[in-house]
Order: sequence, then C-alpha cells, then structure tokens
Amino acid sequence: MDVEDISTITPLELISLEEPPATKEGAIEFLLDLAVDAGRVSDRDAALAALLEREEEATTGVGFGIGIPHAKTDTVSQPTVAFARSTEGIDFDAMDDKPARLLFMILVPAEGGEDHLQILSALSRSLMHEDVRENLLEAESEEKVQDILAEVVA
Repeated sequence: MDVEDISTITPLELISLEEPPATKEGAIEFLLDLAVDAGRVSDRDAALAALLEREEEATTGVGFGIGIPHAKTDTVSQPTVAFARSTEGIDFDAMDDKPARLLFMILVPAEGGEDHLQILSALSRSLMHEDVRENLLEAESEEKVQDILAEVVA
C-alpha cells in the first residue's frame, strides 16, 4: 500500500476524534456511519450485517487495546478504513482482555480479498509498536492521525 493511498483509503472524514459509543456494536455502527456519511457505503444495513457476521466468526479485538472490525461487502466500491478512539476503551473480546481504545473499521469490496489482507496486515504490524499506538491516542487532529497512518502503513 502506497502512502498516497492513505488519503484515498482513509480520507479525513473517516477519522473521528469524538468519543464513540461504549459498546462494541455501538462503536461498529459509529465507524460505519462515518463511511456512510462520507458516501462510501451504498447500503448501511447490508454493510452492518457483514461486519456483525464477521464479529460472530471470531473476535476482531486483536489485543494491545486495538479493535479492527472488518468485512468484505458489495456495499463499498473501494477499500475504506474508518478510525475512532475511545478514552475508556470498549470491550472487543480481545484475547488479552484489554479494552479497545484504537478502533479501525475496514470495509473492502467483496472482490477485494487481496486489498483486505494487505490493509489488515499493514495495520496490524504497525499497531504492534507502542509508540504508534501512543501517537494515535495523543493525536490532536484528524490530519495528525492521517499523517501517522501514512507513515506506518507505507
């Protein structure tokens, strides 16, 4: 994934510094609504169903205070990543039992299996670094979040 892709995959309107709802499903809907409001999702209900179905298969709470709900769906025409963060953390059923404070929702077109895996692995790798997580938690603007993602996902 190229650096210039970050502004395409995660434009500023998909980054929220507002506090998301305190439940896993509420947080997923909050992230999804960022994508819906940005015109990235053609069918909110179908996208939500795909995300929740994926949650039932296995937790997307990857540990280290990170939740990455994700799905492949025909409701998006291009890879989309939305970001939010939670001050208190949200129970995402993570293997380390830590609440998720950094939330990334990944939606890719149903045919975009390769994109999905590339985005997921690039994010997962970069988020294993404590300094990256701290920088995202402390970022004071949507632009700063985007800059951090551009640096680490390149």
